Amino acid sequence: MSHVLSAVAWPYANGPRHIGHVAGFGVPSDVFSRYMRMAGHDVLMVSGSDEHGTPILIAADEAGLTPQELADQNHRLIAEDLVSLGLAYDLYTRTTTRNHHAVVQELFLGVYENGYFVERTTFGAISPSTGRTLPDRYIEGTCPICGADGARGDQCDTCGNQLDPQDLKNPVSRINGETPEFVETQHFFLDLPALAEALGEWLDGREATGLWRPNVIRFSKNILDEIRPRAMTRDIDWGIAVPLDGWRDNPTKKLYVWFDAVIGYLSASIEWARRSGDPEAWRSWWNDPEALSYYFMGKDNITFHSQIWPAELLAYSGKGAKGGTPRGYGELNLPTEVVSSEFLTMEGRKFSSSKRVVIYVRDLVSRYQPDAFRYFVAAAGPEAQDSDFTWSEFVRRTNDELVAGWGNLVNRTANLIAKNFGEIPAAGALTEEDTAVLAATEAAFDTVGGLLGRHRLKAGIGEAMRAVGEVNKYVSDHEPWKLKGEDERARLGTILHVAAQCVSDLNLVLAPFLPFSANAVDEALGGTGKIAPMPRLEEVDDLDGGASYPIITGDYAGAPAWRRHPIEVGRPVAKPRPVFVKLDPALVEDELARLSG
Repeated sequence: MSHVLSAVAWPYANGPRHIGHVAGFGVPSDVFSRYMRMAGHDVLMVSGSDEHGTPILIAADEAGLTPQELADQNHRLIAEDLVSLGLAYDLYTRTTTRNHHAVVQELFLGVYENGYFVERTTFGAISPSTGRTLPDRYIEGTCPICGADGARGDQCDTCGNQLDPQDLKNPVSRINGETPEFVETQHFFLDLPALAEALGEWLDGREATGLWRPNVIRFSKNILDEIRPRAMTRDIDWGIAVPLDGWRDNPTKKLYVWFDAVIGYLSASIEWARRSGDPEAWRSWWNDPEALSYYFMGKDNITFHSQIWPAELLAYSGKGAKGGTPRGYGELNLPTEVVSSEFLTMEGRKFSSSKRVVIYVRDLVSRYQPDAFRYFVAAAGPEAQDSDFTWSEFVRRTNDELVAGWGNLVNRTANLIAKNFGEIPAAGALTEEDTAVLAATEAAFDTVGGLLGRHRLKAGIGEAMRAVGEVNKYVSDHEPWKLKGEDERARLGTILHVAAQCVSDLNLVLAPFLPFSANAVDEALGGTGKIAPMPRLEEVDDLDGGASYPIITGDYAGAPAWRRHPIEVGRPVAKPRPVFVKLDPALVEDELARLSG
């Protein structure tokens, strides 16, 4: 058994989540975490709402709210969205907690004392009309390196190079289109060149494992070529104070939101430990060199997880060219793997809330089963390349695969048992066909589990559904509904016992993908309906005296082990209700009409 950290990207608290967001970080991390728990590992799945930075200030102004009021409102909305999809966080928290502020400031001090922060005079972008500082990502122009239009002030997505906003050609504000003014200002820069060799050695070691997705390791190594110091403070009044004399009480100097957000993985782990009653419990995931850590996100955040966050960890631990020693948190583990998904588009277009090219999670789950969406993401999501969500494909996969495949197998098996026995029948002598189909579903544990452990959801769900097809064929070939005589009753019982065992096996195999229906299938076979523990939203007090807030948490120890569990003979089985809802193809036109306004 290993300690496994599932570090899930922190959604930015500027509004509710759309399905493009959760396809990249939400469903993949939850499928992996649920599988690893069932496989016997000690999993800690953490994340929270990212609530600092200028975009929150801008959105709050537009809404007539304070930044804290907007963060409070959106944090709750986001947490509700994630719970509605069954995402089984041990702790989903937020960056405005006092715990998070303290952990971020501790990391800053460790990096600073080891010499990896350099104070420099630089240029800051100011909006001429408001006098407010413009964040790097709110400035666009032509990339000075590759010449691509639409490069942001922090990075060019075309060539992948890190940028500074004053380097852009023809820079403009994304907020109002005006040309920003650049004024001198003092900031702390993370000395990335002093950490480049250590980062390169770490990435070489990760590449040697062969486990990272090729696009992630390639991009991560490429950005080392142009590495340079990066500013980690900002001229802004909304964020975490710089914990140094002369800076601490300056209301317009705060830590860069991307310095603080990635530290959230550690601060959430510490908050979870404090709430668990063992404040030091987090160390099993962060200080033990044998522990594993997996970071889930969309591809636009690779830079921050394969360069900035590892650099912060190396600097705190004193592992760069300047040496140093860690402070109280000790030497902290680097990521085992950065698991980045590509982008999900919708009906061939990029998601855009402002252009109404969007499907919000709360709207989707108010009309359709969350497992239908989870299935779509696993089977057709942006795992290794961009993919497109279309309503016609959503309907097709739901009806032809979930309903006609898995749902049909569950319902006819339970129906036949309820009608003929009213309970799980005993098995008599097994034929070669019986043994073969039982072997096929038992083998799925190893096959699918091996794929999920390597983050290959698409192949994993494909193997699981292939096994579903084999069991459906077994039932169709043996036609148990035709066995009506007393002399055939023993054989009827054997076939239905075998079918029930296969359904039970496959239900566990599919549980990480389809937790809501896993519980319904278990109930259909007379079980308790609690094999896939679900998250809950809980109101808590801030541990250090701040305002109360909602978290996501749950008790996940009840998930069954990742193996065959013999079906219980004599367990009562009643006539089941359909597990999945068949969708009317006419809804495609309805949804497209809704999308067009």
